Amino acid sequence: MIGKWHGLVVDCPDPRALAEFYEELLGMIRVQDGPDFVVIGDAPDRPGIAFQRVADWRPPGWPSESAQMHIDVRVDDLARAGELALALGATRLDGGGDRFRVYADPAGHPFCLVHW
Repeated sequence: MIGKWHGLVVDCPDPRALAEFYEELLGMIRVQDGPDFVVIGDAPDRPGIAFQRVADWRPPGWPSESAQMHIDVRVDDLARAGELALALGATRLDGGGDRFRVYADPAGHPFCLVHW
């Protein structure tokens, strides 16, 4: 092993706003808060998701352009979780099926709600 996973860094135009979206979506807490870099997670000493300000932000395309990566969020009820995600500011994207649905966060990053 070379190292341990520390976190995922997500580029975006407004780190605080996007962190708030994912705090609500995933039930995480803010463990670091700055104007250009915000981290959320389970606890300060565990890996988390960081949001980093990028001045010339362009959201990835879906599905016609490469999204490069996305987050899967496991839920008990796809329909209800979708309603709640939309209420938080998500946008429904093309794609999905019986077991998953595709959305974009407020900055345009794709993520999936999945039910297994």
